[in-house]
Amino acid sequence: MTLNQLHKLKAWHLRQGSARRVEWQLWEAVLTLWLLGWTGIPAALLAGEPWMPLACMGLIALPSVYVLLRARLHRKGRLRCDWLVLIR
Repeated sequence: MTLNQLHKLKAWHLRQGSARRVEWQLWEAVLTLWLLGWTGIPAALLAGEPWMPLACMGLIALPSVYVLLRARLHRKGRLRCDWLVLIR
């Protein structure tokens, strides 16, 4: 995902307010883990553990994976996702 797409999705969640509180909190958790991935890379490299940078890279990819999962569930009719049109 690009930063512009992340911004559009964040703004959509803020506009929805309390109407979609669980979805907003889940997106906040995804963004928090994404930020932890970016900030954890230097510490992971200094720690010398080979799995730590890989874990950080996985966290960096989390927003894209989350959106892909939500899009798949939306296509299958299991979950409604109104914000998909914003990030295309």
